Amino acid sequence: MYFWIVRHILLKGVCLCNNMKKGDNMKFKLLVNALTNYRNVGVFIILISLSFYFGDSGQINFNAFLVSLVVYTGLSLQSFTSKKFQDKFIHKSKKKHIKNLNRKCINLADETKRYTNTAYYKKLYSIMEDRTEIMKAYYSDDPNYLKERITEQTLNLVITYIKLLKSFCKRSREISLTDVSPVMDRISQNTRKLNFVKDQRVYQDLKNTIEMDEKIITRHKEEKQDLERMDTKLDYIKSTVNMFKHQIGHSMESQEMLEKIETAVNEATALGNVLEEREKMRAKLY
Repeated sequence: MYFWIVRHILLKGVCLCNNMKKGDNMKFKLLVNALTNYRNVGVFIILISLSFYFGDSGQINFNAFLVSLVVYTGLSLQSFTSKKFQDKFIHKSKKKHIKNLNRKCINLADETKRYTNTAYYKKLYSIMEDRTEIMKAYYSDDPNYLKERITEQTLNLVITYIKLLKSFCKRSREISLTDVSPVMDRISQNTRKLNFVKDQRVYQDLKNTIEMDEKIITRHKEEKQDLERMDTKLDYIKSTVNMFKHQIGHSMESQEMLEKIETAVNEATALGNVLEEREKMRAKLY
């Protein structure tokens, strides 16, 4: 009889696992957490100890072992499906995730500051100060779902900002060190030569050279314009983080606020992905 009870409970557990969406790590972790819960494991150990006590010559009593397994499996499944247990687990996981995001911000900032000049180091320092205030507000009281989500997304926005800032500073330095004056001089010289060249092949070669040099100048100008737009975007993201910092500090969390910050994160992430692809393209070209 006990065998069929254990079989039924284990089959129920397998069904619950199979119903999980593919790649749903949160539910899998929840199940593992239920199986390793102190209460459930503690009860199982106590019952197993009793099964030894009731066994012959210190041998485990099989029926008592099956009862222990049934009780342990039942308690684990009860925990797994309990709303209170799930909420506690989600809150604990979110708290750990926010802590990891905060640490990631610090590590990225330490890595990025060596690429910044004085002006952009101040901007980096300023947004890290905002991050500190956000974390203080988060730990100031027991966070609710909205506060956790908004804090999480704000930290994601800070991380994206720092990544964009690093990319901006690196590319800005590269462009500032690129001297296009020789290219412009070469264009001027070759343009003058065109007026005196009579050989058609030489003329065409000069014209092709001018066109290639003009493309270099055009690409250089476009990259400078991209940097200007990116600089403006960085200021916008920084202002957004600062605004959310004040709202979190004054406990003004709302669903509308969450939607706004998620939109800001998605936009900033999309920009970061575009820049990353461009970096890969440049690496291939050179």
